[in-house]
Amino acid sequence: MQSQENPEQFPESLLEVSEYFRDPDRCYQFLVSLRWPDGVITCPNCSSPDHYFLTKQKRYKCKKCRKYFSAKQGTIFENSPIPLKKWFVGMWLLANAKNGISSYEVHRGLKVTQKTAWFMLQRLRLILQEEPEGKLSGTVEVDETYIGGKARNMHVGKRKERIKGRGTTGKVIVMGLLERNGKVRLKVIGDIKRKTLQDHIKFNVEEGSEVHTDELKSYKGLDPLYVHNVINHAERYVEGHVHTNGMENFWSLLKRTIKGTYTSCEPFHLFRYLDE
Repeated sequence: MQSQENPEQFPESLLEVSEYFRDPDRCYQFLVSLRWPDGVITCPNCSSPDHYFLTKQKRYKCKKCRKYFSAKQGTIFENSPIPLKKWFVGMWLLANAKNGISSYEVHRGLKVTQKTAWFMLQRLRLILQEEPEGKLSGTVEVDETYIGGKARNMHVGKRKERIKGRGTTGKVIVMGLLERNGKVRLKVIGDIKRKTLQDHIKFNVEEGSEVHTDELKSYKGLDPLYVHNVINHAERYVEGHVHTNGMENFWSLLKRTIKGTYTSCEPFHLFRYLDE
């Protein structure tokens, strides 16, 4: 999150960020600089640069199409009663939390309700994701995991309906692909059958790439298209450069982020914006 206006003076600590965004006018100007970094404010309805600013209403009126618009239009801030200063501080908290941040932490830090904090985090995480561009290549680690809350956190009725013993029942299966020194892609899947897993790999990974997986039988048969290396976790976790530790570390971080935020066994909200 950097402004085009005095980027060298942008605050770096939480205290500085809170002080920097204390003024509502500064917050709005900061949003304007992010929305139109070249300094040319254009109407989102007709793209005309001709407009005039209504100071009291904090919005513009286009001279060409005669419609009103603001810097919030078309962004996650549109129609939100939450002050921009809280949005920006919340964004800073999320971007600088190495181990993830829960809605309860944001709730305490910004003095908003936990539901409001949860809503803010969902929108902020949505804009932080990048659209997939091309296929992953080089060395790609592939793994899958099960995500779901503990039965004790569920409503009694749902617990009886969903939990029929221990194990993976009632949990969400998530498949992950990590390009070393690159990006991570996630997908909620319905099963771990060979066709499901291998179709997703073929869709996301360039042919000829080196693919590392565990010994799950569903991954067998990738050799004609990829350099397929398998690590047997029953024997070891690393063999030379062959391992899936990057993906394992990602799962650990992801689950720590979810813990304390979701209290049901259906964390679909987190994956609503994934490639489903």
